[in-house]
Amino acid sequence: MHELALIQSVVEMVIEHAQGRCVRRVKLEIGKFTCITPDAMRFCFDVVATGTPLDGARLEIVEIEALARCRVCGETFVQQTLWSSCPCGERDYDRLSGDELQVKEYELDADATV
Repeated sequence: MHELALIQSVVEMVIEHAQGRCVRRVKLEIGKFTCITPDAMRFCFDVVATGTPLDGARLEIVEIEALARCRVCGETFVQQTLWSSCPCGERDYDRLSGDELQVKEYELDADATV
């Protein structure tokens, strides 16, 4: 379960940036092609955040569609699978999104510190 290691890194990064302040909410963007299970991330977040400034924080996950741009016709399209072709039939494309994992934002509790 690589989600545990990933969420540990996320929690550590947010703790460092929060500088002793309590965190209310963390928002992640996860691409559809990352092989990360959002439910596993949520479960691991609750476990890892316990006893930290993120204890009780809400984890929001936004799944990002996989978009690609065809090198032949220039059309941007949604990839349903890793091997999807462009509507024009070509498989020569650049992936624009769908493989990211990033902390988009987090919300601090201005009145609470650890």
